[in-house]
Amino acid sequence: MNNSTSVKAFWLSFLISGVAVPLEPIAATAQIQDTSTAEVALEGSVVSAANPDAALAAGKIEIPQLAAITAETNSGVDRALPETDTAWVDRALPETDAATVDRALPETDTAWVNRALPETDAATVDRALPETDAAWVNRALPQRNTVTVDRSLPKQDKATEDLAATAPKITGAIRELPPQELEIANSPQSQNVAEARKVADISSETGTADDLSIQEDAAQVTSVSQLSDVRPTDWAFQALQSLVERYGCIAGYPDGTFRGNRAMTRYEFAAGLNACLDQITKQLGGSTGNLVKREDLLALQRLQEEFAAELATLRGRVDALEARTAELEANQFSTTTKLNGFAWFNVTGAFAGDRVRIEAINGNAAPLDRVAGRDPVTNRPIVQRVDDPEITFSQLVWLTLTTSFTGKDELITQLAVGNGNSPANQFTSVGFFNTFGTPFLDQTAGVNPNEVVLRELSYRFPLSNSLQVVVGPRINFYRYFDNNRFNFFVDGASSFNSNNSPLLSATRRGAGALVLWDIGRALKLRFGYLGESTEFLPTSVFNSASNPSQGLFDGTNTATAELTFSPSDRTNLRFLYSRSNIQQIGGLIGSPNSKPLNGVADDGFGGRLGNATANTYSFNFDWSVTRGFGLFGRYGYAETNIFPKTNRPDGTIKNQSYQLGLAFPDLFKEGALLTVSYLVPFDFTGGRRFLISGGGNGGTQYEIEATYYLPLTDHISIVPAFYAIANANNFDNNPTIFVGNLRTQFSF
Repeated sequence: MNNSTSVKAFWLSFLISGVAVPLEPIAATAQIQDTSTAEVALEGSVVSAANPDAALAAGKIEIPQLAAITAETNSGVDRALPETDTAWVDRALPETDAATVDRALPETDTAWVNRALPETDAATVDRALPETDAAWVNRALPQRNTVTVDRSLPKQDKATEDLAATAPKITGAIRELPPQELEIANSPQSQNVAEARKVADISSETGTADDLSIQEDAAQVTSVSQLSDVRPTDWAFQALQSLVERYGCIAGYPDGTFRGNRAMTRYEFAAGLNACLDQITKQLGGSTGNLVKREDLLALQRLQEEFAAELATLRGRVDALEARTAELEANQFSTTTKLNGFAWFNVTGAFAGDRVRIEAINGNAAPLDRVAGRDPVTNRPIVQRVDDPEITFSQLVWLTLTTSFTGKDELITQLAVGNGNSPANQFTSVGFFNTFGTPFLDQTAGVNPNEVVLRELSYRFPLSNSLQVVVGPRINFYRYFDNNRFNFFVDGASSFNSNNSPLLSATRRGAGALVLWDIGRALKLRFGYLGESTEFLPTSVFNSASNPSQGLFDGTNTATAELTFSPSDRTNLRFLYSRSNIQQIGGLIGSPNSKPLNGVADDGFGGRLGNATANTYSFNFDWSVTRGFGLFGRYGYAETNIFPKTNRPDGTIKNQSYQLGLAFPDLFKEGALLTVSYLVPFDFTGGRRFLISGGGNGGTQYEIEATYYLPLTDHISIVPAFYAIANANNFDNNPTIFVGNLRTQFSF
């Protein structure tokens, strides 16, 4: 090995050892090319599990102070009342303990009675009572010493008032804030747009939220008395319940009840109290103001004084929410659209230590410019050798706009830009570009480096609670099919051959429609039909769905069905069938639009082929055996039927692919994931004679891959990966290729 190779090997070992290269942020925007496999929903990614805070709906509270109540009272009593029957006392008093009044009664105090009373019947006062004319004692008296009654008296003990109380001045109202910010993830599951709520609609839980919720305040009170709930047996609860029932000021509950069978937090109770303050204010300000009863105003005043601290806290919290909502409204990206993004920096190297055999007639050309051919004498595919590539540093950016019009639908618009050409592509035969040894995120986005492309454009909407439809001119096949919890490219096994089955699909992005049916908790069914519409293929030659001469049904297209069975939350089994029609390009069938065929085929003697058909059967599973250990794997089998334009007979190319892996979630850190797997990406079991590239000398390529996802923060991660590829290009006499990749991942 020469000095140059030694230097490269040093760099590779440096990367593989997991040494993180300091990377400064690089500004970029857009989306990606892939030529072989998978993607799953980005916004449901574990990287950014954080959903943006939604603006809480709330109401403004102005705490009124009840004015002094000045009123004339006409008490009618149907029986002789004991003189002391005017107040509730909650403690034992000495025998002389009686309800007291804070002022001397004038001598002119006389009683008004609307009926003939016995001589001993005297009671009613013809003058205004001062504010303090009510005795409140919080202690129990012995039975003989009970004076004031805060409860309903028997029918014969009912006192009536013949005049309206003077209305106190109460100001303030509760209003609704704008709806919450849309919370839509770019994932297979649909997301709902949050609806506005009112202040009174506050959960009884006092968790630790960071969204300026009322619940958060309950954990910050300092007064011991504020820590207790208001129970249905408390006087305050009963008083407010009476006001709620009388004036219709329901405390914010959607079912229209006061929920009088459970305790309420003091903040929850204060929200209900404020609702009643608002309701009574409206009645006093309208034509029905004279219907508010004096005893209700007294009860309301007492409740307001008792819960002044909670009402003040609500007022301050609502003011903060209003300020925050105003800021969000002024700076929000859109009221209907959510922006998510990923940016990846890749440092990648690959070496073999010896020249590697490839099937191509121009091995020195760039991997995408290589052409396959046969030796005119032996009729065998032409083989050449290539040297080790250099270490590369590349970028890739995806920007996803998820728009919802109803809260249950999703319009997905994804842009991409990248400039990656992974070093392992230097070792590939024609048709194997971006397959073995290539990290899925080390690629370009479009046909040309640093070209911004439209990677996805689709619309998803529900027909029922269990049935959804996806339509669009560019639907991402791998968002909906062949998923695996340990093969997700963001945090799981990271190569093209691991992210999805190498046998799926001829239309990685396509125009068409899908039907998603969640039959039950354990059973899901997916159907889809897509015509070729791929961002990294030249439209002049490929992308048949938008070509009038081929369209949706006469070019390359794929119909797929997938049944997912989940016997438990920890296990998923997926069964797929795919039927493909593959368009010939230049008389050949081959990559990048020929899956399940990887490589290039002719009639076996250099003759031209017509369009081909293929059937693919695939099985995919993931199993979380324990919290820190899981298993995953795939098996696929496919047959590609070729139809020569010459006098040669039709033929079938058969191939299979399989993978078995181990997963170690939360290894060394919560959220981390180590995956190690063994896989065979394309093992040809029949029809090898039709291959002018990809068949090698009859060997079977296999790979060992290890990827460790390490989150540094909620939005930044580093992901070292290592691959070893044996029998590359299906030559059993090729040297083993080693690939090291260090990825820095940013998400928002």
